[in-house]
Amino acid sequence: MWVFGKSTIDFHEINKVFFLHYFTVIQIFTVFLNASHRKFPHFSLLICLCLLRGINLKLPWIMKFKLPVLLVLFFLSKSLTAQTISNRDADSLISKTYTYLDDKIYENKNDSLKASPYLYAYLHKAKKEKNLEETVNAYQNLLHQSPMNLRLKYADSMVQTAVKSRSNELIGSAQLSKGIVYYSQKNFVKAYDYYIKANENISKTENDYLIYKTKYHIAQIKFYLGFYDEAISLFNDCIEYFKKNQARPYLNSLHSLGVCYNMTGDYSKCSETNALGIKECERLNIPEMELFFKHSEGINQYFLNNYHTSIELLQEVMPQLNSMTEFANESIANFYIGKNYWKLLQPAKAVPYFKKVEKVFIEKGYIRPDLREVFELMIKYYKKENNLKSQLYYIDQLLKADSILIDTNKYLMGKIHKEYDTKEIMLEKEKIQKQLILQKYYDVILIGIVVILFSAVLLGTFNHFENKKRNKLKYDALLEKIEKKKVQKHIPERFQISDISEDAVQSILRQLEKFEKDRKFLDKDLTLGSLTAAFNSNSKYLSKVIYSFREKGFVDYINDLKIDYLIDLLRNSKLHRNYTISSLGEEAGFSSTPRFTNAFQSRAGISVSYFIKQLKKDNP
Repeated sequence: MWVFGKSTIDFHEINKVFFLHYFTVIQIFTVFLNASHRKFPHFSLLICLCLLRGINLKLPWIMKFKLPVLLVLFFLSKSLTAQTISNRDADSLISKTYTYLDDKIYENKNDSLKASPYLYAYLHKAKKEKNLEETVNAYQNLLHQSPMNLRLKYADSMVQTAVKSRSNELIGSAQLSKGIVYYSQKNFVKAYDYYIKANENISKTENDYLIYKTKYHIAQIKFYLGFYDEAISLFNDCIEYFKKNQARPYLNSLHSLGVCYNMTGDYSKCSETNALGIKECERLNIPEMELFFKHSEGINQYFLNNYHTSIELLQEVMPQLNSMTEFANESIANFYIGKNYWKLLQPAKAVPYFKKVEKVFIEKGYIRPDLREVFELMIKYYKKENNLKSQLYYIDQLLKADSILIDTNKYLMGKIHKEYDTKEIMLEKEKIQKQLILQKYYDVILIGIVVILFSAVLLGTFNHFENKKRNKLKYDALLEKIEKKKVQKHIPERFQISDISEDAVQSILRQLEKFEKDRKFLDKDLTLGSLTAAFNSNSKYLSKVIYSFREKGFVDYINDLKIDYLIDLLRNSKLHRNYTISSLGEEAGFSSTPRFTNAFQSRAGISVSYFIKQLKKDNP
């Protein structure tokens, strides 16, 4: 592998010989111009002439030179100048401090040729001084500057060096880096294994940064497996920690949180998170992160049925996605652009994007549960085209994708709760044990706390499922009550109120019916006094009539009318189901969001968010 400028070229991947000749000439000139080659002027000139003249030279002893010979000459020329370069540059750099070298590496992070002397000087200095911690840092710097296919080698070197140090912090950090490399290659099984190893070591330290970094990557695995609520909880923890002093991890956590909201169907929260992310990118001066929030919002707009907006956003970010490092996001963008066209009844436009997703699947082996739909849609497309051969091909691709997903998910799902979640509980148990070991009644207190912890987990789990069951029953009962109310027309009973005349009662009832029919109850500023004035009555009479014939006080009467109106609106309007809670409260005429949510809970027996979620399930 040879690094030149910002480009990385693997000789084994080059097919055209003329390009290799040209590239070699560039490297020869670079070496001889930068090195002190005055000791070998004729030899250097001869090599350059050989390369410039091509394969067949008019010199008796070099007439039959072919490409392999030119490469030998190239590497020979490098070896002749290596000692001079080393003496002049490498030794002087090794004498510099680690801080100086690290600053120079960061300064040249976008130019591997300029960064390379500092990278290798850092490594040689650390090895020479037998400084294991700085050697691990040196390998990590090389990892970040290397192409994807070399990163695993440097990650291995990090782990091997860290193990020699016997430092939990260093070993855990190196294992986490190796897991991240596997994750970037979308090898989720190996990534997870190294995350768990890292967690075992890092959890024994007091390094909060590494603890939350590990938590972030575990959350990514949970997201992949579909444990969105658990992932949301972990990402929120990471956001709270990283927001204080780690800008990039903070934005990464914020982006992942938005994606989770999309997967749970909370599209309004997803949009809010993406908008906040773009705003924070500007505040923190990290504009390159904006494309990930736009990418997320493009997908979110698809689920909001804004297909043209979704296409525009995704096509805007596509050119900025690096196909080498961001092939997953590129594949996902292609998938949703295709889905948008499919929804717009333009399958011919969708198919090329679906084929790009398939290409990444073939070349990189990348697939996730939602992307498998590509193959289902391609089967439908070719079935309509009556193309049996293509149908069979995509059936095979679908089976292959399912096989990979089943194997990967089965392995991860079988281990994540066992190796991470349970270990988190056990880690807490160990901390408690260390605290209680100094206390007099250690055994009794320890057993009591462990019993309480496990009882709390069991009780919490039981309550969770019971709450779900109760909420579902309340939801069904509410719908049944609404249907009965539609059938049964309200006929007020006729009975006397001792201190109000029959005529006055009937007058107020007629006005109440008109008030309800005209939906005057949606007025935000409505009070008993204003309604009394509108009815040309008095507050005492109005309160008594409402209490006697509607069987509730004035405030509950008005709130229940508002909630009944909103429930009916949500049942009949899919658009309103995507409104925020505060917007729905305003729609129903509530002066504040807390008043609205409390009134809804009181009237319906369930939260407004649960009601909307169930409506979406029942009426997608």
